[in-house]
Amino acid sequence: MSTDLTFTTALFVPCDRPERFAKAAASGADAIILDLEDAVAVERKEAARARLSADFSNLPIILRINGAGTRWHADDLAAAAKLRLTAIMLPKAEMNGALEAIAAGPAAHLPIVALVETARGLSEARAVATHPAVARMAFGSIDFSADLGCAHEREALLFARNELVLASRLAGLPAPVDGVTTALDDVELITNDARHGRSLGFGGKLCIHPRQLEAVRAGYLPEPDEIAWAHRVLASGDGAAAVDGLMVDEPVRVRARRILAQADLVT
Repeated sequence: MSTDLTFTTALFVPCDRPERFAKAAASGADAIILDLEDAVAVERKEAARARLSADFSNLPIILRINGAGTRWHADDLAAAAKLRLTAIMLPKAEMNGALEAIAAGPAAHLPIVALVETARGLSEARAVATHPAVARMAFGSIDFSADLGCAHEREALLFARNELVLASRLAGLPAPVDGVTTALDDVELITNDARHGRSLGFGGKLCIHPRQLEAVRAGYLPEPDEIAWAHRVLASGDGAAAVDGLMVDEPVRVRARRILAQADLVT
């Protein structure tokens, strides 16, 4: 099982559909998120937890547990402690004591992907990101929109996305994971949403169906002209130089290296 949390595509799979686990792992996703929370109806949560398995793939496997304060939270953590997981995803992550409780509980050995989905969570994002148990941040954009009563649109969510990117960078974490696109078959929309996230500094995107994976990967893959530009920049040597009629110095070379690293990661 991989312990790498720098994935680009992460595919949700409902925990009450174990017959889909292996199919999800074969879908081409970089990571699998077994979902005990929103994807599982209240009356099915206990049975879904009892059927949990994480031995179907060597991909990173993350378990999204039910949130702190719910009646399923403690049992979810106990179940997580017994599985070969890469991480736990904590929904509605806030500085409300939940991170400390997880870090002191039976699943303390598992890093946390902190899913920011509330106004309070966003206001505390920098503190959440610096918690020792948190390995990566993610954006629960749909729940966040519902909490604020704002539209689930790029302009309305720009400030939240910017803050999560900044919080992750300040904490030295990998670039955060962007929220889902609800459209399943609109390839252009999914690709453009992914490209928008990448332009803001996100490093990946949550997916709700295998049909979204190729479009998300395309959106996070640098364009051929960007890759060619990055190669020209790095071939210019050290110090100040001119590339394509523009000045190049070390900060520009840093950006070029990141473009090539992103191209390697996505491919």
